[in-house]
Amino acid sequence: MGNELDRISTYVIAEGDRNMRIDAFLAAQEKGLTRSRIQSLIREGHIKVNKLTPKSSYKLRTGDSIRLFIPQAVPYALKPEKVDFSLVYEDSSLMVINKPPGLVIHPAPGHSNGTLVHGLLQHCRNLSGIGGVIRPGIVHRLDKDTSGLMVVAKNDYVHGYLSKQFKEGKVKKRYLTLVHGIMKGKSGKIDLPIARHPRRRKEMAVVPVSGKRALTLWEKREEIGNILTLLDVKLKTGRTHQIRVHLSHIGHPIVGDKVYGYGAAWWRDYCRKAMDVVPQIKRQMLHSGYLGFIHPDSKSYCEFSAVLPEDMNDIIMELKRILSE
Repeated sequence: MGNELDRISTYVIAEGDRNMRIDAFLAAQEKGLTRSRIQSLIREGHIKVNKLTPKSSYKLRTGDSIRLFIPQAVPYALKPEKVDFSLVYEDSSLMVINKPPGLVIHPAPGHSNGTLVHGLLQHCRNLSGIGGVIRPGIVHRLDKDTSGLMVVAKNDYVHGYLSKQFKEGKVKKRYLTLVHGIMKGKSGKIDLPIARHPRRRKEMAVVPVSGKRALTLWEKREEIGNILTLLDVKLKTGRTHQIRVHLSHIGHPIVGDKVYGYGAAWWRDYCRKAMDVVPQIKRQMLHSGYLGFIHPDSKSYCEFSAVLPEDMNDIIMELKRILSE
């Protein structure tokens, strides 16, 4: 017997919807359901066409009968924990948090506890399995060692509404980052496709043929000692490691990036006077300082900001002091 929170919808396909993919059709009909969520429901056998389970790519035919079953969100079997993060804003539908550096977003191999998800479950006990049981409430991610703003959804409708904005590039995201070298010009864009690295599968890379389009806009804020540049960066797409990969690819990797950046040898060769600062740089100097989106309930635009965390601010100020001498 279905739970009272389960939901069933049925559709009969009219001539005007013929030849649409079933996942695209249902995404247009079902408020708050993304295509990826619909594809998951298909894989789980919760969507039937003429009593048969279709593929996500199935093209609808006139007269097809669709039955869509949406089970209630399943709470993730995690023990809530007290985890350090700052709450910037909260209402009945969502939270905006300021993630400190070093905090992993959700459980993964090697990080079975102490993640942001554990902390969210401690703060919001009725947070359910929206966004997938491994990532309850998580709409988008920041890398472990990137600090700054994130929005978290409290129900499936809000999750779908925000996810759609991210997918369509309507969410405004601005980062502050410190990079090696001096960027030429006052501003620019990096429009290069990104995909999984062909050999190092844990990394991403610029891959011209098979990569997905990735667009990063940058604006120079300040030059430091004729050797480093402080940038404001805006994301127009949301590929994994996008800012880090793009800046590294054009020869200006982020200071402190252990995967895509330079090691101690760069400082010895180009900036020896700052060598004493290098051991203090524990992570990539990248901070999500601004986030703006349309609120799912009011449909009004809202924006949030977060100042630089102490560790990044201290590094920048120390480098300015040393390189100005």
